[in-house]
Amino acid sequence: MVQRPAASAGFIRPGGEPESCSLAEAGVIAIQVRSAAISARKIDPIAITRALVPLRSLVAWWGREASRATLPRLHRDCQSGTLGLATERTCSSRKAVTIDIEILSSTALVPAHEWDSIVSDDDPFLEHAFLAALEDSQSVSADAGCVPRLVLARDCGRLVGAVPLYLKIHSYGEFIFDWAWADAAERAGIEYYPKLVAAVPFTPATGRRLLVAPSEDVAAITAALLRGVRAIADTERASSVHFLFCTDQECQILASDRSTRYAPRLSMQFHWENRPDKPFENFDEYLTTFRSRNRKQVHKERAAAASHGLTFRTATGDELDAEDWASLQRFYATNVARHRGIEYLQPAFFEIIREKLGHRVVATLAYRGKKAVAGTINFEKGRHLYGRYWGCLEEYEMLHFELCYYRLIERAIERRYTRFEAGAQGEHKLKRGLLPTLTHSAHWIRHPRLADAIGEFVIAEAAEVKQRVALYAAHSPFKVEVNEAGESGRAQDVPIEMAQKCATCPSRS
Repeated sequence: MVQRPAASAGFIRPGGEPESCSLAEAGVIAIQVRSAAISARKIDPIAITRALVPLRSLVAWWGREASRATLPRLHRDCQSGTLGLATERTCSSRKAVTIDIEILSSTALVPAHEWDSIVSDDDPFLEHAFLAALEDSQSVSADAGCVPRLVLARDCGRLVGAVPLYLKIHSYGEFIFDWAWADAAERAGIEYYPKLVAAVPFTPATGRRLLVAPSEDVAAITAALLRGVRAIADTERASSVHFLFCTDQECQILASDRSTRYAPRLSMQFHWENRPDKPFENFDEYLTTFRSRNRKQVHKERAAAASHGLTFRTATGDELDAEDWASLQRFYATNVARHRGIEYLQPAFFEIIREKLGHRVVATLAYRGKKAVAGTINFEKGRHLYGRYWGCLEEYEMLHFELCYYRLIERAIERRYTRFEAGAQGEHKLKRGLLPTLTHSAHWIRHPRLADAIGEFVIAEAAEVKQRVALYAAHSPFKVEVNEAGESGRAQDVPIEMAQKCATCPSRS
């Protein structure tokens, strides 16, 4: 069993400052961060999983430790689970406002209508029902090593801002990986866990992390929220704070915050975007923007998927029956087991979202007769569609591409969606028309010399990420067109132009 590291030379004191570290040790830290980052590419994730699974058995101590965390400015209400922080008084350019910061240990402690009033129109994952489903199903829990520390900002009792913050003792389910940083910290004698993560657990989808109600003073509320986040970090003696899959604008705000020194980090996913000036009418029109050989390849793949005698179906969660939902949960569990991964989502999660969030779910299913043999779970809201979970009971050639990409692109086109995010990783998505897109995160590291080393690393990493984006964009399936002025471009040119600009923009905001 992995034990919590004992206090060491780099342990963070409750006051927020690390114990002394020599310049020689600082050099070791920098070297270890870089070497660990390089070696991380060679680490077998299955071997890591075998070493640390079962996850829940390794974090049994968490509930005991979390209940004892306390400092003078922050106190725990054992009955309600609400934490109280001294009032923040902020003078904005428009008026003087008094912002009260609340720290909640559960989404159940904030009314759903209040929370949802400050969530983006295109983000289903930050909705109260989704976050509550993670908690109610015990997917997010002390046993899972991940507990809520939601930061709320109130003006005269009215909710005006929030941060979806979680206290964690591991780095699983984040998809912006910091295992190398944790490894380097451990070798340098610095305790890396617990840490705070601002994100939706187990969900690599871009969205706002600094939630501010419409028509409110964004600067004042954001500043108060960040002070609340820092107060929690100090109280819980967290080594770091990580805003994952935040927006580009939020990343710039965090990077410009002088008091916290968040280091902006770039990563990459593959996203599909509709044509902005004239949305596609149907899938066939979409394929006309492909090069001939790539278009033929898509036709060939779809024909192969159709040749198995399966029946395909796209349906919302409300249109699925109990047997369909049971199949989707089974597909998820089967796929996790096949890849020797961790089943982050407990079976009860699927039962809860069927009841509470069915209108946000879109499933693509393949049936052999009346039996579902493969399927995906996806979420949609506003103008965006998000691919999440896939699984199958039997292997069929090209079925994965049909259910995970082509049928979902068809739905996005039919409903005039502007974006389809198909999840983390997967360069095979490129030839299906999903283009490389920069994703953003920002990281505050308490230990100053570890922070300096990581700051240097993310700058070098950003340059590499931009090069990869430009390289992938140059090999997209979209054909080159020449306009009347003789200028060359691509039929699907907006995402490509964005990717090309990434190769020349500054490494840090």
